[in-house]
Amino acid sequence: MFIRIVKMSFHLENIPAFLENFEIVKDKIRNVPGNRLLDLYQDKNNPCIFFTYSYWETEEDLENYRKSELFNEVWEFTKKLFNGKPEAWSLDKLVSLQ
Repeated sequence: MFIRIVKMSFHLENIPAFLENFEIVKDKIRNVPGNRLLDLYQDKNNPCIFFTYSYWETEEDLENYRKSELFNEVWEFTKKLFNGKPEAWSLDKLVSLQ
């Protein structure tokens, strides 16, 4: 299992537009081949900071999504709303307890 975490910071006035667009595209992203989970989190102390947390079967699945028309559309819309540079982490899951 391959995990991708992306931290995004938005101008306060752009948060509604981001959330509205995320609502439209979330199921499309979740149904991309290889995607097993998609979560969106908002920082408790700074409402301008959001994280996406996604599980992918393989790194190749994520790369295929990143090369897709869907990703390009989502990214073109979202990046205009940022108030800072996004950060991303790619992780391998080692242990999970539930």
